[in-house]
Amino acid sequence: MNGFDRADGWTAWPAPAKLNLFLHITGRRADGYHELQTVFRLLDWGDTVFLRPRRDGVVARAGAGTAGVAEADDLTVRAAILLQDAAKCAQGVDIRIEKRIPMGGGFGGGSSDAASVLVALDRLWRLGLGEARLALLGQRLGADVPVFVRGRNAWAEGVGERLTPIQLPSAWYVLASPDVHAATAALFQAPDLTRDAPPVTIAGFLSGTVLGNAFEPVLRRREPAVEAAFEALARVGTPRLTGSGSGCFVEFADRGSAEAALAALPPGMNAWLARGAERSPLLDAVEQHH
Repeated sequence: MNGFDRADGWTAWPAPAKLNLFLHITGRRADGYHELQTVFRLLDWGDTVFLRPRRDGVVARAGAGTAGVAEADDLTVRAAILLQDAAKCAQGVDIRIEKRIPMGGGFGGGSSDAASVLVALDRLWRLGLGEARLALLGQRLGADVPVFVRGRNAWAEGVGERLTPIQLPSAWYVLASPDVHAATAALFQAPDLTRDAPPVTIAGFLSGTVLGNAFEPVLRRREPAVEAAFEALARVGTPRLTGSGSGCFVEFADRGSAEAALAALPPGMNAWLARGAERSPLLDAVEQHH
């Protein structure tokens, strides 16, 4: 654990990445937020959150933290303070993140880290708030946080907070990051963004007829690196964009096919493999923690 070992009071918690298997914008609300439909797919790959409870009530970030993010703005710090306030808890915590999920890629790294802090501290601080209340708290931090708190693949509507668990077939993914930080707020304001897609159904998605991401054409026109990634991935399968980030992926039914596709990509391309998870490894970690 690189100096953050259990003997010093640290515990390690998974913070899995996610993919949006499709993403449609079906309208815009009076408050300016967009109505979405999407499917969240959890992965068995992601960040690791290290936590060390402390008795003085201080919430502190250990290590370097996320590059370019002030401690007060760090979602993990905000999550811990939000939980403290909600539960009237006098305990504190040191937080350190081992980052693997690229920032701005649409893989949900910041949201997943925050969710893991909420779920793990609920256990470590012995609060017993439970999944539903933690998900509501998470929604105050970001629209993607509740799905990570609940830890199951989900059909999502609204701004992403109305979740319906969904069974997905096993799959492997080739993931690629063009290392472009996509600014979500700017993309939502893009004049060429399609905001009036007709609503679709879970059955339509499961039949394989519902694909596409509203942000894909916008990003491919704006970012040459994203377009280049799509062109490279198109040689091995059907590339898709995840979330409103620059990350792309291709789905495969088995590991062997995914490995062969990864090997066929251009040398030096920032790409790697991940397996779809049936449920979040965070839930397993919570159940195993004593």
